Amino acid sequence: MEAIILAGGLGTRLRSIVPKLPKALAPVGNRPFLAYLFDFWIAQGVDRFVLSVGYKHEIIQKEFGVSYKSAKVDYAVETAPLGTGGGLLLSWKKLRSPEPFLILNGDTFFNVNRADILDHHSTCEADMTLSLVEVSGNSRYSGALLDERGFIRSLKKRSEASESNWANGGVYLMEPNLLSEYENHHLEKCSLEDELLPDLLKKEKRVAGFISQGNFIDIGLPEDYRRAEEILSQHHN
Repeated sequence: MEAIILAGGLGTRLRSIVPKLPKALAPVGNRPFLAYLFDFWIAQGVDRFVLSVGYKHEIIQKEFGVSYKSAKVDYAVETAPLGTGGGLLLSWKKLRSPEPFLILNGDTFFNVNRADILDHHSTCEADMTLSLVEVSGNSRYSGALLDERGFIRSLKKRSEASESNWANGGVYLMEPNLLSEYENHHLEKCSLEDELLPDLLKKEKRVAGFISQGNFIDIGLPEDYRRAEEILSQHHN
């Protein structure tokens, strides 16, 4: 299985703590955060990663090269910031498999079971499945409103998300051809959460919500970064 990791952000929220590294390489214990993501998903059967990179991408490429343990690693390098949506579209062009693929935020860890999200995706006959984490008083993350069948009815931007108890967990499963109509947009900056996903919903694509009870960490937040080592050590193989 293939996975795209969105790791092209500038990491401005974490720069006071990790000033010289891209956010995905922020040290957790004595290892870069990205290594924990690799380990977690390789253990669940991912054998090829495409990293969407931009800011200080050379450091990431030098750290991991073209393989990590049993998995191949490729890179889609942004020459200018493209946002999460533009980075996804650039990376999508490097996928090789006709099977559904994962999209992972490079600055969050969410303990989602791959077999379970695949089963949910298949049962729902979804075009895309979005992992959801339960939060209270959400104003920090994009929120999701679900219909009675468990499909996402609408997405709320961070400033509007307090009415939803389900936040975007940053793990997505997508059918390989879903982005075909956007293939000429890969040089345009756009947001996956605030532009691309709402457009897919507007076009009545089947976007399912998958609720997971696993640990969730956003290392872009200094308080989460400080507790990351304790939580991620539980998942270190």
